Amino acid sequence: MVNSLQKFTLLFLIILSVSSCATKDEVVYFNNAQSLNGKENLLDYEPHIEKNDVLRINVSSSSVNEEITKPFQMNTQSNRSSGGGGQSQSLTGYLVSPAGTINFPVLGTVQVEGLTRTEIQRKLEGQIEEYVRDPVVDVRIVNFSVTVLGEVGGAGRIQISDGRVTMPELIAMSGGITYNGKRENVMIIREVNGVKSVGYIDMTETDLFDSPYYYLKQNDLVYVEPTYKAVKSAGFFTSYQGIISVGTTIISLYLLINSL
Repeated sequence: MVNSLQKFTLLFLIILSVSSCATKDEVVYFNNAQSLNGKENLLDYEPHIEKNDVLRINVSSSSVNEEITKPFQMNTQSNRSSGGGGQSQSLTGYLVSPAGTINFPVLGTVQVEGLTRTEIQRKLEGQIEEYVRDPVVDVRIVNFSVTVLGEVGGAGRIQISDGRVTMPELIAMSGGITYNGKRENVMIIREVNGVKSVGYIDMTETDLFDSPYYYLKQNDLVYVEPTYKAVKSAGFFTSYQGIISVGTTIISLYLLINSL
């Protein structure tokens, strides 16, 4: 009787140990970080403007009085009342129409959809040069945000101030992936031209730096799903394969212990 109790206790401890531990590779980010040596930097990436983006555009000049550029500055009050801005003062700007255009002072309708911020700046500077010497145009996407859900420190909608964010940066902004989150299978849901696509990134490997989802786009949704351990702790099995696997493990360990 005592011998059977000892075997049962040993079996229980083995199962508990196997089911509760995680490997180092499942927890650590960028396991093969040495492979990044000499890798080309991708800091020249810029998001492309989409319909319903809100742009803040400032025009100045290095060679004339600021009064000369005033006709090219947005009338904040009239723009907000006509639907050209966002829901709040912080989102006030030029709303990109369904046709992919903005209505810019003096210049009128300007096509911006599909262009980067730098391309819009050059385009506007070229047109404004007819009126102002050496114009300087600064363009910002003020409604650039990404939603993060699942096993992170702080889920929610994150506003990006400079219009560009990478997956590692976003994970850091959201408080990091918890121990209950799958680092190797982070889901990104993206919409381009009305069509949704789904991609996955492995935060434990440096392959993510070559992924088309490394840089996030406006309104991307990032989801970190729970680990198998976290799902089990909620009282659920992920699939019938999981039940079979647990049952097989218990039987194998029982037979092994009884043969001792």
